[in-house]
Amino acid sequence: METGKTSDAIDLHRRRFFGTAAISIAAAQLILGGSADAQPGKAKPAELPNIKPGTNTSFGPLKQINAGVLNVGYAEAGPANGPAVILLHGWPYDIHSYVDVAPLLASAGYRVIVPYLRGYGTTRFLSGETVRSGQPSAVAADIVALMDALKIEKATLAGFDWGARTANIIAALWPERCKGMVSVSGFDDATFDRSAASFDNPDHVAIVVHNYRWRLDVAAGDPKYGDLDKRLAESPVITVPTIALEGDANGAPHPDPGSYAGKFSGKYAHRTIEGGIGHNLPQEAPQAFAQAVVDVAES
Repeated sequence: METGKTSDAIDLHRRRFFGTAAISIAAAQLILGGSADAQPGKAKPAELPNIKPGTNTSFGPLKQINAGVLNVGYAEAGPANGPAVILLHGWPYDIHSYVDVAPLLASAGYRVIVPYLRGYGTTRFLSGETVRSGQPSAVAADIVALMDALKIEKATLAGFDWGARTANIIAALWPERCKGMVSVSGFDDATFDRSAASFDNPDHVAIVVHNYRWRLDVAAGDPKYGDLDKRLAESPVITVPTIALEGDANGAPHPDPGSYAGKFSGKYAHRTIEGGIGHNLPQEAPQAFAQAVVDVAES
């Protein structure tokens, strides 16, 4: 795999981009009414109802579809003809981080897609020959392929942890596919128990280990995604409307919001969600997260 590695300079810059974009960008909530950049005469997005975290514990039957190099397992909720929203999980989490968020968005008329990322749950590689790469650009390319397979031209993307990186990369490299973005930098026992089942995947360990080794610059990436990595090394500015959220009790390292606001040239807002909210924000504060998605989708 070393033969596919880009230059040391590119590796340094691309990892710096991922570190800034993923740790620093937080999934957020933009309240257009009363904000400085609200458009005159534009209706304020509807307020979603409150929901107690943990109200729901499972999705309905999952679906499977071939997309790119994967057969992707995913949950779907809401009307098939509704505006598309794709919710992206992190590690060590899975789709169940969104088990309370998805029905809120579905009730507001959105078509909600919640996929297992490569190496998780029922998602499988179509070929044993495919490199089991965990590099962020590969995961982002998976989601673009999923959109193609589902015939979704454009969607609002929302994620945390790995899912935030994935949303960030798509917003940066495929802005024409991203209507807007909600991104969080970044367990209770019950949540972990549900998520742990998704780790029973033949490629989970390989994907997770490679992801972190690649980010530490001790493993090469799949050359297939080298061009994407080179583009990311240039630290492209994100132009799509973005909302950043941070939990007030997030123990993961994250810089001051002001240090990365300049990464966004489109409509942008940041909000800290209070009440002891940690890294798994959509599970801990589902109403705030879902409201952010509605606000950015309707901005």
